[in-house]
Amino acid sequence: MNSVSNELNQNWKKIDWVLTDVDDTLTWQGQLPPETLIALSKLRDSGKKVVAVTGACAGWCDHIAQLWPVDAVLGENGAFIMEKKNGYLTLRSDVPLPEISANQSKLKEQVLSILSDYPDLSLTLDQSYRLCEVAIDIGQNRPKVDDAIIEEIVFKIHALGAHATASSIHINAWYGEHSKKATSTAFLKEKGLSDQEIVERSCYVGDSMNDQYMFEILPNSVGVANIQHYWDRLEHHPSVVMSEPGGYGFSEFVDKLLALK
Repeated sequence: MNSVSNELNQNWKKIDWVLTDVDDTLTWQGQLPPETLIALSKLRDSGKKVVAVTGACAGWCDHIAQLWPVDAVLGENGAFIMEKKNGYLTLRSDVPLPEISANQSKLKEQVLSILSDYPDLSLTLDQSYRLCEVAIDIGQNRPKVDDAIIEEIVFKIHALGAHATASSIHINAWYGEHSKKATSTAFLKEKGLSDQEIVERSCYVGDSMNDQYMFEILPNSVGVANIQHYWDRLEHHPSVVMSEPGGYGFSEFVDKLLALK
């Protein structure tokens, strides 16, 4: 970990798409630092495109897409895309929403059955604002859950044939083949980027386990300082790590990126 730099080399000058996680990457300790919104505005003013790629619920994604200086939001780990077009917000998904809803209802019953063995745990307060996923609170509105218990529950959800991934605050579970990685790649190709251009012109900023497959596909990847908590368990690591956590680290990165000449 100590050998990872927080400095950007000249390859970063080509970056014009900044993809970023939200919770504990743009936020910090449950708050949105003013520095984050300023950094996002600086990126947009400089002509760079910003895409939030998050496990956050559809309700929170709607707020981000409507009000924050971002170009699009890929929400609930890639289940849908919210994007402003001609000044109006659009919502689209590869899977029809009735099918998504049916899968979610089935999975919710299965996850609640799993949680019957963990009386201290519950679904997230924002579950009713989710279109696709079922989410368990592991540190948002409760004390942080032990890593071993998190891994145990993720394993049990995988055993159902569902996908599950842990962020810093939630376990997110879903049926379907979407993911941060798959939806991000498809979105950038839709915008006209080739495979090589995706690698050269886009970067990703993240903080936890559910960001590692984005680190894998994008060599230009950034961890904010709190990634250190997960470092030894990550299969794929960011190429640079900022010295500040959460949104402060994101702001630090943006200043470094825009300072490149």
